[in-house]
This record gives sequence, C-alpha cells and structure tokens, in this order.
Amino acid sequence: MPAHNEEERIGKTLESYLKFFHDLLSKNLLDFKINVILNACTDRTIDVVKSFQKTYSELCFLEFEPGGKGFAVTEGFKDSLKKNFDLIGFVDADGATPPIAFYELIKQISDFDGVIANRWDKKSIIKTKQTTLRRVMSRTFNFTVRSLFLFPHRDTQCGAKLFKKELLEKIVPKLGSSEWSFDVDLLFYARRAKARIKSIPTIWEDQKKSRINVKRTPLTMFLSVIRLRLVHSPLRFIVRLYRKLPKRFKIHK
Repeated sequence: MPAHNEEERIGKTLESYLKFFHDLLSKNLLDFKINVILNACTDRTIDVVKSFQKTYSELCFLEFEPGGKGFAVTEGFKDSLKKNFDLIGFVDADGATPPIAFYELIKQISDFDGVIANRWDKKSIIKTKQTTLRRVMSRTFNFTVRSLFLFPHRDTQCGAKLFKKELLEKIVPKLGSSEWSFDVDLLFYARRAKARIKSIPTIWEDQKKSRINVKRTPLTMFLSVIRLRLVHSPLRFIVRLYRKLPKRFKIHK
C-alpha cells in the first residue's frame, strides 16, 4: 500500500482492510500481510500506521525518503519477494477500492498470472463518480496508452492489482518508471513475459482531497507515457539525448 502524506485517509483504509482480512484469516481462508510503503512523507502518516500495529501483527511498513507511487510499489514488491507469499498486489491508500473488491482479485486469479481492476467495465459499481474533467483525463490517457502499446486493458491506472509471485520475480528487476507511467511499464513487461492478465469489474469510489493537480498532471501523464513508448522502441536514443540536455531546455513538472 503506497502512501504519500495520507494521514487523513489511511486510517480508515487500514481499519477496513485489516478487519476484513483478519476475519478471513480467523476462518482459515487465507493468510496475509499488509505492507505500507511510506514515500517522502512529511506528515503523520507513519504515526497512524504505528497505531494500528499495536492491534494487528499483520501490518508492517517501510519508509523511504524518495517519492513516487511507482517507486513505492516497486520497493514493496522487492520486499515481498524476499518472503514466502504466493500472491502480491497493491492498492491505493485513499480507500477508493474497498477490501471486498480487492478480495475479488484474489478469488479470480485462478490460472491467471495477474488480475487488475477495471473501473470502466459496465459491471463495475462506481459509488461516487469522478468529476467530468477527471473522467476526460482518465479516458484520454487510457486511449493514448492503448494506442501506443496496443493493450487490451481498458483501465491501466486503477490502483488495485494482484500478481503471482512467479511473474513478479521475472519483471520487477526490469521496472524503471516511477512516474505516471508505472502501471503501463508493469503491464508492458507482463505482456513481454507472456503473462495472462485478467481484467475484472470492481467497486470504486472517487475520494476527496486528491493529490492530482489538474493543471499540471495531464501534460505530465502524456509526456511520461510518450517517454515510456520511446524507451521500448528503436527510438530510445531520443530519451538518452534528452537526458543530456541542460536543465533550462527540459520540461519541468
């Protein structure tokens, strides 16, 4: 569970997830650990996490000074791969995906290598819709991704994904993007590994106090996915040339 300055929201999310999965544990339906990856937090997120540790031994955390959701998820994957987990996934700390929806990923993974939530499936239950601007941003970004990478997935960015350990062992060492294109990078390498990824309907609720800056984010997202497409193409030299440019000639976020 990647978390950046989530002291106001992560408490409710942890409470619901820990109670839900602890109940499944008590019924011998599964064993679990929740690993919160704190990245560049400057608030009291860590104090909230520690308060839940007093009650739930299944909760642990890692703390890093660098930021970025992709960075946090990748570090969480690396830590989990050192342990004996059959399934490893991630979910956003804001509580947009309820625990019962994440459990559905577990139930449906079966013979697949991974399962991802799809908010745009007609069967999905969207409790609170995004604003028109956010919907346009999401659809435009997804259209760009599908056009550039020819993905079959209609929703690459939903923050609820689950994978088998064997797949992550193959692709985690190759992950390099920690910006908006992280999910795309993850799915790209999964496809290259010939993994079978299933997309399923989900339950989702848009959360208040979003970290997204509607003025800067669209351009950042677009440039991030264009860069990733170049990295995975014969034109990757363009990215190398861009890195060598003086800072004054680069686009800043």
